[in-house]
Amino acid sequence: MDERAAMELIERARAETSRRASALARQWDEIVAASQFTSGDDEHDPEGATIAFERAQVQALLRQAQDELVALGQAAERVLAGVYEVCERCGGPISEGRLTALPATRICIACANRR
Repeated sequence: MDERAAMELIERARAETSRRASALARQWDEIVAASQFTSGDDEHDPEGATIAFERAQVQALLRQAQDELVALGQAAERVLAGVYEVCERCGGPISEGRLTALPATRICIACANRR
């Protein structure tokens, strides 16, 4: 994969992840705003556990999206350094198909399967 194609792939993934992160941030804000009108007593509130679970789930998904944006930035740096298609564990090649599916990946499929 040439540098231009790799950067386009990463940019598409970054745009999609940014949209997801923005939507999750809005959802988080809505949950927080809605919880201002509840008693805050999760133990006795039949909706309390659901609200707490929903808040934790959205927070985890938002953190995952933010981490993915960081990883995509690092992937762009690897493209510029000429090592985007090189596995960080074994030094072998990372297939184009794997990079297309996971633009921020740092390891080849063989190393991923060794976990």
